[in-house]
Amino acid sequence: MINKNNYEWFLNISAYLLLITVSLLLPIFSFSTYSILSNTTSHLGAQGSPNAWIMNVTFIILGLNTTRVLFKIKMPYIQITGTVFGVSLMVTGVFQHASFITNYNTSIWQDQLHSLFATTTGIAFIALSFGYAFIGKERLRYTGIILGVLATALSISMGLLPDYMGIFQRIMFYLSFFWIYFIIHPNSKKGQTN
Repeated sequence: MINKNNYEWFLNISAYLLLITVSLLLPIFSFSTYSILSNTTSHLGAQGSPNAWIMNVTFIILGLNTTRVLFKIKMPYIQITGTVFGVSLMVTGVFQHASFITNYNTSIWQDQLHSLFATTTGIAFIALSFGYAFIGKERLRYTGIILGVLATALSISMGLLPDYMGIFQRIMFYLSFFWIYFIIHPNSKKGQTN
């Protein structure tokens, strides 16, 4: 029989491996000019991109799992910012980035909503990590500061060095979800009460 902790770990490991696998392998099956260096995961799920549904379903799964995990941390601030983060991420999978396919009839309103919720996802994560630095488990507070600073620096780097924004975003995603699923998760040994 599977106990609750094993089930939690299974969900988190599955979601994390899904993110890594899709973000690294789907580019092979996406549009021909896609580059892991310069294109983000949102570009994998863009309107008209081959197999875009895979990335968009991944955003929805990650958002659902992340909201579930963060809502178990019994701190209202973490629950609220975690829910905004998770729901915003899910919505980026519903409304898709503008197309990179020539002559594709892009829905501008979808692209604008995608951009809005992608921005909300980033801001919510930064608020979540810095907030955790002040109210989280005492021995893990420094991880919130580190993640908040890294997420901010990587976001700025994406704007300053767009030729590398794909790599910067992946690093930010991998670190962020690892932190949520395996460091501050309430069932992890590190995330348990001191």
